[in-house]
Amino acid sequence: MSLRFRCLILDHDDTAVNSTALIHHPSHVEAMRVLRPQARAIDLQGWFLKNFDPGIMRYLTEELTLSAEELQIEYKIWREFNTSTVPPFFPGFLEALEAFRALGGTVTVVSHSEKDVILNTYRAAQGGDGLLPDLVFGWDYDETRRKPHPWPVQQILQHFNLSPGQALIVDDLKPGVLMSRATGVPIAAAGWAHQIPQIRSYMREHCNAYFDTVAKFRNFICSGNGD
Repeated sequence: MSLRFRCLILDHDDTAVNSTALIHHPSHVEAMRVLRPQARAIDLQGWFLKNFDPGIMRYLTEELTLSAEELQIEYKIWREFNTSTVPPFFPGFLEALEAFRALGGTVTVVSHSEKDVILNTYRAAQGGDGLLPDLVFGWDYDETRRKPHPWPVQQILQHFNLSPGQALIVDDLKPGVLMSRATGVPIAAAGWAHQIPQIRSYMREHCNAYFDTVAKFRNFICSGNGD
């Protein structure tokens, strides 16, 4: 059996691991306590929506008007939260990747988390002996080299000698859709992380496939295309 796709291009946060509720939003709440003690931090659903649109950097710089110095403090707090807490993978997700790889598939990651954090999360989940992604592109201060810009996906396609149709982007938010449009790589929505109507509606409309459970996602990526 040949796989439907040869390569997965995975988001990390809230696609592979349950991290926004455990790490990213709490770290922002702490940063706001330090930087803007008189202001009320956005709630978890609002944080998801800001990540969805306009994107977290635009939210921090344009809506909250954080200065360069304040952004460094926000980053430091975010980094501390990321390195002190390891978020759990969604049940069945690693097993889905292992099944896909056993059939000859390639597993890569394009995320707004940092590369070392992503790799440490995979290592921690498997005692250092399990599956690691074949290639990881994490946060980069050069915005042209991070999602939603096409550069990371283009690098993956070139590295593994793939056409766009041989890969599949898997993401839970709009930046993944924009990256898909820019590269011609199809996208599947990870709908198991949150139940926010605005996000679900957009992802259902703009993705090639939508999965509300990891089990359905596994069945899809491990099925053949008949070629």
